[in-house]
Amino acid sequence: MQKIIIIKYAELSTKKDNINFFIKTLKTNIEYILKDLDVILSYDRGRMFIETAKIDEVCKRLKKVFGIQKFVIGYKLDSNSFEDIKSNILKILNNCKFSTFKVETKRSYKEYPLNSMEISKKMGAHILKNINNIKVDVHKPDILLEIEIRKNESLIYYEEIEGIKGYPVSTLGKGLLMLSGGIDSPVAFYLACKRGVKIEAIYFDSPPHTSIEAKNKVLNLAKILAEYNLDVKIHIIKFTEIQEAIYKNINHDYLITIMRRMMYRISEKIARKNNCKIIINGESIGQVASQTLTSMSVINEVVNIPVIRPVACLDKNEIIEIAKKIGTYETSILPYEDCCTIFVPTHPVINPDLNLAREYEKLIDFEKLINKAVKNEEIIKININSENNNYEDIL
Repeated sequence: MQKIIIIKYAELSTKKDNINFFIKTLKTNIEYILKDLDVILSYDRGRMFIETAKIDEVCKRLKKVFGIQKFVIGYKLDSNSFEDIKSNILKILNNCKFSTFKVETKRSYKEYPLNSMEISKKMGAHILKNINNIKVDVHKPDILLEIEIRKNESLIYYEEIEGIKGYPVSTLGKGLLMLSGGIDSPVAFYLACKRGVKIEAIYFDSPPHTSIEAKNKVLNLAKILAEYNLDVKIHIIKFTEIQEAIYKNINHDYLITIMRRMMYRISEKIARKNNCKIIINGESIGQVASQTLTSMSVINEVVNIPVIRPVACLDKNEIIEIAKKIGTYETSILPYEDCCTIFVPTHPVINPDLNLAREYEKLIDFEKLINKAVKNEEIIKININSENNNYEDIL
């Protein structure tokens, strides 16, 4: 009897003709996060199986893999004999405390001499006879004992663990996320990953107005998020010259509007250069001046690439709840300002005029400044399988 982990797929079962692509991508992602462990991984269209001596560590890592509905710690018998199942099932339940139970059986091997109902009934009677002070409860049992009858083997399991569901990362292509040190954009990162998008990130750095602590805060957020994305490639843009030019030349009510338009232009260039199909950000409707519908429309006007806002219709408490769940909240609330929070005007315009925004932009040579910023980008890659916590500068 071999102790194994059995993975049940999430939305992959709805993919029909493309299911093999989704399953193979999930397999590749799991192999990547487990490559430093000794595991044997196999799969079919209905399940994935992992054999390893490090059950606890594997389970810990699987909890952050998108594409998994549930996984269970189970047992594989190299036999489907009813007597072999009977003798082993008591060993499996020996250290399990429960008062009520239910047995469910599935037969992928239809030539088995007993049907599913007969197996469940006989096995339930066997358990009742050999374990004291328990009873059957078909509605809300303490444990649901599942038996799968396969051609030359059988599976027994009851210990079920929830996965984070969604699609395997990279099955839907790449996106570029505008990552800041706040609460919202890391949550947007997570939600986009859940839909199968492989994320690269862009961060706008504005030294000396922003500190090295602010930059490191974002890198630490990316390190947390890399566990969901397998790794994170971060494009760091020096935004100081652009931000100072805006501050010196443009009506302060429009500082945020023009700054965001510049960020979008740069993000589109970086996205296209890196084969990212969309820009993603953490904007939530109405949360700040630049996130009114009018502001979004005026800011969005400068790009010709789809912009996805995963948290757009969530309120702040809902976003915070997700941030706490994924482990980014405590880092996000550290008091280091990034370039989105410096030079904030007292009364930023909440309903900017598009024509006026265009007129203001004529006051600065923004194309030259943008091209310089893109040319001088710094790229850092954070890999979850690194042997240390140092960031890898790849440019």
